[in-house]
Amino acid sequence: MKKLSLAMLLSMLAIPVSAADIDAGKAKSGMCAACHGGAGISAVPMYPNLAGQKAMYLTKQLKDFKSGKRQDPTMKGMSMALSDSDIANVSAYYASLK
Repeated sequence: MKKLSLAMLLSMLAIPVSAADIDAGKAKSGMCAACHGGAGISAVPMYPNLAGQKAMYLTKQLKDFKSGKRQDPTMKGMSMALSDSDIANVSAYYASLK
């Protein structure tokens, strides 16, 4: 029973990621590339690498920048230009990169 419950919980957590459109995220990621690199690997150490990060983590960070919960003037501006769907798609795209 515990295994079934755990499997159901994990599958529910995966739903938002699988609903995201990786191709749309790639198309929208151009605005991220200047700082985070075209493939999500930054050439500048002060900017974090996005490639391979978990989609849920990236989604949370972008939503926190957008809401003001996390403060950074550059990321605030970038995140304000993204819809919730865009955030999910961009997050899925970077999570898909290795």
